Amino acid sequence: MVGNLSRNKKRNAFVYSVLLVAVGSLLLSCGQTPATSEGAGDGGQSADQPLRVVATTTMVGDMVRAVGGDRVHLETLMGPGVDPHLYKPTADDVARLRQSDVIFYSGLLLEGRMADLFVRMAGGGQAVYAVTDAISDEEKLEPEEFKGHYDPHVWFDPVMWSKCIGSVVEALVKNDPSGEEVYRNNGEALRKKYLAAHEWALKKVAELPEEKRVLVTSHDAFNYFGRAYDFEVVAVQGISTVSEAGLADIAKMVDFIKKREVKAIFVESSVPRAAIERISKDSGAVIGGELFSDAMGTEGEMFDVGNGEKVDVGTYEGMLKHNVYLAIEALK
Repeated sequence: MVGNLSRNKKRNAFVYSVLLVAVGSLLLSCGQTPATSEGAGDGGQSADQPLRVVATTTMVGDMVRAVGGDRVHLETLMGPGVDPHLYKPTADDVARLRQSDVIFYSGLLLEGRMADLFVRMAGGGQAVYAVTDAISDEEKLEPEEFKGHYDPHVWFDPVMWSKCIGSVVEALVKNDPSGEEVYRNNGEALRKKYLAAHEWALKKVAELPEEKRVLVTSHDAFNYFGRAYDFEVVAVQGISTVSEAGLADIAKMVDFIKKREVKAIFVESSVPRAAIERISKDSGAVIGGELFSDAMGTEGEMFDVGNGEKVDVGTYEGMLKHNVYLAIEALK
């Protein structure tokens, strides 16, 4: 079961945020057609010149880095703690995008205010790819409050997210055919890592009785996580973080926590903490820690997940294990 409060208000806020994407087009409307990368799609990369690649989020960037290896020069626009729902591209961002050979973004309106920008660039001939295009509609979640729009937080199901690797592999092969063997080998190795992290998570989740698997967070980023690991997910805010939680939302959440005797609730790294802290105080539930939701952690920051294993929260596998371990230990 996936829960959410104050749905109608969140739907209106989300629609409003999507309308704002038109602002991004102004950054391109300077009398110029978006430039295409020389040789893009035709194997234009020289033997000693890596592809210039730009990714939007840390999750997408981590995937591209692992697949591309030394054959790509990667820049990631959004760092740790950045909320992609609210991110506004700067003039420097647009310049980096225009000068790149390949652009990767998550898609499904995650980068809401950049959507129009990507459409315009693709229309101008630039190589732009949404990694979630590899996922079938049947596998995506369509929340009740956003009919017609899919939940973009697909990376919290490692099996689904591993399918996005194919989007990256095929795009890099198209734009750099001479690196095909490298990209395909790296992609397969990465897929095995993601699935191994999923198996680790399943074993860890099994330590927590099903009746205790209730995950209370700031916003609805964990619906795919809930489906993958049999959690009931309840959030104060909706899919987008455009609007803040109201007093009625907070009061309903407090009542829910008391009724279900939820032991711990969680803040998120890319969402303000105030609402969850207020709920914790009023409900008596402890704050079980900070989960990574719309951005991974800082690269090189290590976290102990038990049994002598430490993971880098700046990697996808490390972020996933961090979240699973923190949630299970806090809810036991």
